[in-house]
Amino acid sequence: MNIGIVGLGLIGGSLGLDFRQLGHEVYGVTRRPTTCEAAIACGAVDYASTDLQSLKSTDIVFLCTPIHLLEAIALELIPHLSPTTVLTDVGSVKGAIVHRLSAQWPNFVGGHPMAGKSEVGIAVAEAGLFAQRAYVITPTEQTPPTALALLTELAHSLQAQVFTCSPAVHDRAVAWISHLPVMVSGSLIQACLSESDETVRQLAQQFASSGFRDTSRVGGGHPELGLMMARYNRDEVLRSLQAYQQALQDLTEKIQQSDWEAVADVLATNYAARPDFIQSAPAPDKAVS
Repeated sequence: MNIGIVGLGLIGGSLGLDFRQLGHEVYGVTRRPTTCEAAIACGAVDYASTDLQSLKSTDIVFLCTPIHLLEAIALELIPHLSPTTVLTDVGSVKGAIVHRLSAQWPNFVGGHPMAGKSEVGIAVAEAGLFAQRAYVITPTEQTPPTALALLTELAHSLQAQVFTCSPAVHDRAVAWISHLPVMVSGSLIQACLSESDETVRQLAQQFASSGFRDTSRVGGGHPELGLMMARYNRDEVLRSLQAYQQALQDLTEKIQQSDWEAVADVLATNYAARPDFIQSAPAPDKAVS
């Protein structure tokens, strides 16, 4: 199969490494000639170009660019595609993207492989990055069954755990476990920076260990990713932030009232609930309407 990848960063490069190992021909497109050279050198693609026309013979194209560039690149790419070519993306927000691109290309299927690293770029691309990770596919009623079947087959071949749900359900669920943590984690860093005593702030920085490192990791990641989450999943991010603010307020009041039994109940609930959110291997092929 001929597979096209637009955007040869961490995700695009990792997809290329896996698909080539599976015997597919991989055609990559990126803006910089140096990235083309790096992608070929590391084995992520068979062919690389800065010209979208090079993807005209592909059976499926993965758009692995930042969310705000997806629509413009898709519109530039579409005139070069065969009517049977399937188009998909890897963005962490699906609602706006799926509806816009499906209107432009009926053979579009939204996708979100939920794997990554804090680093970005082709240099950190990794074979097997998607194995045992969730790969969410978000068809609509208009999505051609053949397009859905092809993306599902390829996602399975990555050894990913495939989930199927609507774009709206995806965005609401992902807001809780991906977008909200980025905002909360970033707010933790902002709160620490608000310490007015320079000595205290410097000591806090020196004392910071695994607890702060773990809770601040996603909030200290690449700023463009967090901005795109807030911008393109605005309603669900706001809804989850408001719920989180309420939970903080409830806990604050319990501590203010020295209601230690109630605080203990909250912490016990958290202790019992957390394992359900951090399963390393989610149940495969779980469909949600």
